[in-house]
Amino acid sequence: MQVKQLHPWPTTVAEAESIQDRLRGHVELTGPTAFSLVAGLDVHYLGDSLTAAVVVLDAGTLATVEEVVVEGEVAFPYVPGLFAFRELPTLVEALERLTATPDLLVCDGYGLAHPRGFGLACHLGVLTGLPALGVGKTPFVGTHDMPGPERGEWSPIVHEGSVVGRALRTQRGVKPVYVSQGHRISLDTATDQTLRLAPRYRLPEAIRRADHLARHPA
Repeated sequence: MQVKQLHPWPTTVAEAESIQDRLRGHVELTGPTAFSLVAGLDVHYLGDSLTAAVVVLDAGTLATVEEVVVEGEVAFPYVPGLFAFRELPTLVEALERLTATPDLLVCDGYGLAHPRGFGLACHLGVLTGLPALGVGKTPFVGTHDMPGPERGEWSPIVHEGSVVGRALRTQRGVKPVYVSQGHRISLDTATDQTLRLAPRYRLPEAIRRADHLARHPA
């Protein structure tokens, strides 16, 4: 698949923040509601090296359609709010190696629920032009009430007066996940897709399989 080259990879904090500020205006918060192919993305770190994995699933059956793994190096220092730049070059290379173009990207991370309103899911969505959402394991920004204990219950995440995501219970009695829009998707659709992709476990299958592949690429 093709990924737009909208900017060079930054080398300074100022350059990275400028890119986020410029691209944030390209984010769209509405889009399709049904998807045939869903790609999960995750990165595993080992020192200054990383492994990026993309796993494409059939959205109806959750069968694996394609897998890609790329080895790389950390591309940017650790700076809160700019974490995406550490792994974007390797993730983009992995996406470019796909022969199947997914209809939805599911990122292990955040979209609008980000200090600058432009997390990894937003960035990858804008670069690819594809609908994208983020699913975080822990809260990042904003405040929220704890959702009810049943699967499908959620509470809004509010940051600086705006709703930027939802704390969503994907399985009864387990910790919630933190869902936010990335690009070309509504919050309702992002919530619905997260639940559809998590029929048995806390995390969506696309992310679970990408995480396993990144940790065990052989």
